This record gives sequence, structure tokens and C-alpha cells, in this order.
Amino acid sequence: MEWRDEGVLLAVRRHGESAAIIEVMTRGQGRCAGVVRGGAGRRMAPVLQPGAMLDLVWRARLDSHLGSFTVEPLRQRAAGLMDDRLALLALGSVCALLRFALPERQPYPGLYDDSCALLDRLGQESWLRAYLHWELELLAQTGYGLDLSRCAVTGETGGLAYVSPRSGRAVSRRGAGDWAPRLLPLPPGLDGAGTMDRDGLMAGLHLTGHFLHHHLAPALGERPLPEARARLLAALERM
Repeated sequence: MEWRDEGVLLAVRRHGESAAIIEVMTRGQGRCAGVVRGGAGRRMAPVLQPGAMLDLVWRARLDSHLGSFTVEPLRQRAAGLMDDRLALLALGSVCALLRFALPERQPYPGLYDDSCALLDRLGQESWLRAYLHWELELLAQTGYGLDLSRCAVTGETGGLAYVSPRSGRAVSRRGAGDWAPRLLPLPPGLDGAGTMDRDGLMAGLHLTGHFLHHHLAPALGERPLPEARARLLAALERM
């Protein structure tokens, strides 16, 4: 069995004395793991950094085997973010959430393209807003997307101010009525129209965090969300 593709390195861990097991996400193969011979050595350490783009060849005797990777570097990302701790934390959060949320060997070509675009944008203008919209896309691709197009109660498209914590559907101020205290606030600008300030971005990340924690995580066996995301939010709150 053999395939070749480009992919984003999500994680690497030592395997034996000199090898490493890496996890990658590719457009055609999804999230995959394999052994890199010599991957724990000094020569490969600068190459095998989370977020890096790699040219990958995967081989195994059977499709069900772990298999091995031959890798060639295409582009590094982490090295260019060393002076931007927040962007570096976001890179770690993206890689950790992809590992957390995606099943092995199931392609998500749209999410792969969006993830690569976000990783390339980190550290540039408005990248935090792009990160927030990436989390919304992750929820949508895994079956827990939010519907912010119209009010779930009245059907109106204006005056949307809340989100149902159960259904993920938007609710207007008029439609919320006495239920407003039980609903999640919908930050202005989350639908893509207008700008978002820092408070709006934080409210948006708490909103996506609710659905990651209370909807996606239980479906995956009640695993806790990756610490990498919590570190990113903690750094944002200290700003």
C-alpha cells in the first residue's frame, strides 16, 4: 500500500531510540499517522515541527497497518512566528483541535484548505477573527454547525442577539422573550458583517467553546478539549 500527498504536520512523538511517530492532515487522505525513521534525530528535528507543510509518501504492507512516512519539507510555519507568542499558541490550538476532532483517514478537503489558509495567515492583520471563523467551520464540518441565518422562533433575519445552547440556532431579541437569560449571547459581526472588537472576539470564542465542549466532545467519548486551546484563550484574556 502506498500513497503520496502534501500535508500539515499536527503532532510528533518519539518512537524507540531514533524514530518518531507523526500525525498529519492531508487533503486526500485526511488525518493519518506513521513512523518516520530517524525522525527523532537532529537532522529531522527542524523539519518535524507542528504546522509544517510536508511532502509525504506513506507505505505499509496492509492498509490497516500504521505504516511509515518518507517526508520532505515544503514550508515551515512555526519558525516565522517565534516573535508572536499569541500566533504561535493559535498554531498549536489548530493542530490540537484537528487531532481531537477528526477521525483517522477520513478526508475533509474543505476543512484542510481552510486550515492551511488560516495557518498561513497567522500573525497577519485580523488573523484572530479568521481563527474564530475557522472554529465555526470545524464545528460545521464535524456536524455541529451553528445556524446564524435567521431566528429559530420568529424566522426573522434581523435583530439576532442570542444562540440556543442546545440547537445552535440564532434567536432574535423579540423571539427570546423571557428565555433570554438561558441563551448564549451572539457577538455582533460574527456573521461576517461589520467589525469585531476584542470583547466580541472573546465572546465568539466562548460561544464556539461551548459547542466544542458540550456537543462535539461528548460525541467523541467525553474527552476534554485540548489544553492548547485553553492556553490560547488564557493568553487572550491576559491581553
